[in-house]
Amino acid sequence: MAIIATKETRLVVQGITGHEGTFHALRNRDYGTNVVAGVTPGRAGQDVEGILVYDSVADAVEHEGANTALVIVPPRFAAEAILEAAEAGVAQIICITEGIPAHDMLEVYHYIRPRGIHLLGPNCPGALSPGIANIGIIPAEIFKPGPIGLMSRSGTLTYQIGGELAAKGLGNSTIIGLGGDPVIGTSFIDALDLFQADDDTEYIVMVGEIGGNEEEKAAEVIAERITKPVVAYIAGFEAPPGKTMGHAGAIISGSAGTAAAKQEALEAKGVRVGTNPTEAAQIMADLVAKH
Repeated sequence: MAIIATKETRLVVQGITGHEGTFHALRNRDYGTNVVAGVTPGRAGQDVEGILVYDSVADAVEHEGANTALVIVPPRFAAEAILEAAEAGVAQIICITEGIPAHDMLEVYHYIRPRGIHLLGPNCPGALSPGIANIGIIPAEIFKPGPIGLMSRSGTLTYQIGGELAAKGLGNSTIIGLGGDPVIGTSFIDALDLFQADDDTEYIVMVGEIGGNEEEKAAEVIAERITKPVVAYIAGFEAPPGKTMGHAGAIISGSAGTAAAKQEALEAKGVRVGTNPTEAAQIMADLVAKH
């Protein structure tokens, strides 16, 4: 069945006539994703190698039945682009853009949550269901189909763990990048529930990082209602307090939000935690072998 990126995906790319928008729209289409339209205001009637461009997402929904939007636009326009897609009735939005002001994302968050819209990002690599569809910038070539759902705050760590799983002969149902900003649309808890309901997912890998308490909250939910085995990796075991490490949301203060604290919370709920990506992949490989 997979999640987010599925056979039913009808993708509209916002910002398709820009260099990055064109590159990734075509790359996603070449993988097999059903890219039905692009949007760039003022460019209606043009096409990008056969993908028709519209002035608005509403037009793409009306004429092409778009149900998923990929946002690849500059930061100053990105929040507005997400809201445009949501207002047009798109059920899933993936925002690659980084550098969106947090106060802009707060407005977006409070608009989409009551409406049940799935937003990945901002500042995320997207979603990939190997062999089915790729939405975003994930290097699909290193992944293979399989039973492991993978969710991560970090794009590059997603690629590394996925590559190591593939090297061990293991594949993924769906890989989703949640995004590294302080305000994102999909939490670990949201993703856990999606994977729990997915028949193609038998195991779950969670890649967290320092800062905040999302992993601790996820640990509680795993204990309460997630029946599938979960393995985790937390980036930042060597991070010094008070320093932002890579992502805007990855900052710790005192003992709060440290990798060690997150590891303790997860392991207390039965989740095994690797101290590096290689160890996390090996823990999962051993777990699958036992089943």
